[in-house]
Amino acid sequence: MELTWFKRDIIRPTGEFEREAVRHVQRVLRVPVTGDMDDPTIASLRGVQHVFGLRMTGILDKPTAEEIENIRNYYSVENE
Repeated sequence: MELTWFKRDIIRPTGEFEREAVRHVQRVLRVPVTGDMDDPTIASLRGVQHVFGLRMTGILDKPTAEEIENIRNYYSVENE
C-alpha cells in the first residue's frame, strides 16, 4: 500500500512533512490536532496497535500507518 503522507517512522516529528503526517493521523483518530506526538496521540496509536495485533510502541511506524489508512478508507466509504 502506497502512503503518500508517510515516509518513515515518527517518534517525534522533525519537520513540517512529519508534523502534517501526525496531524493526518490525529484527524483520523479524532484526537486534538496539534502536529505533535503528545499523550493523546501516543495513547491512540497504542490502541490501534493493540486492536490490530501490532507491537504497542506508540510510534507511528509503517504497519501502524497502513492500519490507520485502512481505518480512514473504511470510514470514507462508509459515509458516502
